[in-house]
Amino acid sequence: MRILLWHVHGGWTDAFVRGEHDYLLPVNDARDGWGLGRADRDWPASVVEVPVGALRETGIDVVVLQRPDEVDAVERFTGRRPGRDLPAVFVEHNTPKTSITDAVHPLADRDDIPVVHVTHFNRMFWDTGRAPTTVVEHGVVDPGHRYTGALERLGVVINEPVRRWRVTGTDLLPAFAELAPIDVFGMGGDGLPAALDTSAERIRPVGDLRTVELHRELARRRVYLHPLRWTSLGLALLEAMHLGMPVLALATTEAPRAVPPAAGLVSNDLDALREAARRYLADPDLARVTGEAARAHALAHYGLPAFLHAWDQVLAEVRETGTVHPTPLSALERRLR
Repeated sequence: MRILLWHVHGGWTDAFVRGEHDYLLPVNDARDGWGLGRADRDWPASVVEVPVGALRETGIDVVVLQRPDEVDAVERFTGRRPGRDLPAVFVEHNTPKTSITDAVHPLADRDDIPVVHVTHFNRMFWDTGRAPTTVVEHGVVDPGHRYTGALERLGVVINEPVRRWRVTGTDLLPAFAELAPIDVFGMGGDGLPAALDTSAERIRPVGDLRTVELHRELARRRVYLHPLRWTSLGLALLEAMHLGMPVLALATTEAPRAVPPAAGLVSNDLDALREAARRYLADPDLARVTGEAARAHALAHYGLPAFLHAWDQVLAEVRETGTVHPTPLSALERRLR
């Protein structure tokens, strides 16, 4: 198929474009959010940049929407209405941002554009109204078993930890920095030590590294810490598990499903998380064995082949019928709705 999508979520797109289709990424002169193109990513040749002005003359089989504004943008750029003239599916990457228990999805009043959630938690929390829904869980391009744990430090991946603060659990970092220094990878970390009233020796912003370098450096840290309070499911958590790292995470959103007991600890008991961190920091062999269990689970449940196969099924169904066969709601979800 020829699939139109914008380069919005780099981590998710990195997995999605590894399938056996042609992936058309709009590009404009500004290389902004409406025309980022490949952005120098190491992606297959089947990922093709298409000038925004050429979209009307471009053959498209399915459009994968990821932002509500893209519904109108597709019609404006292609002359075809998503869900009516052009088969379309909307990927919901995010948890609701406001009015959490009453959040109505932007596509809730449409039954011609199915919504594909990336986690079961998202699907349960969003009110999607008439829109057909299903879940395709994340898949990760396997970076390989890279873990050494040579550095007795904690690794964290958070974008914009100062701005997002409690959402990303930034305020929780000092409690763990008492046990070992923390290296914070990701964008927007400048000013983090000052914001936390600590030193760069205890909580050090590393910056936004390219993927290969991030994986190499993260895997040198003894433990991966995932302090995010409210996120769909951080791909960095799954990547750390693929690397073979033991992981510690708050028991929020989808984390309890993603991390089995053998892979680390998922808890909202900060004292229990600190004690687990202390054990892994002090016992490299325990950390290594735990990381191996994390990797095995990640490969089995968040591997790339299953992800691409599930998306092949969704795309084929949308192209042929204009909708998806919805995932049945559990009894609990029915009661919640």
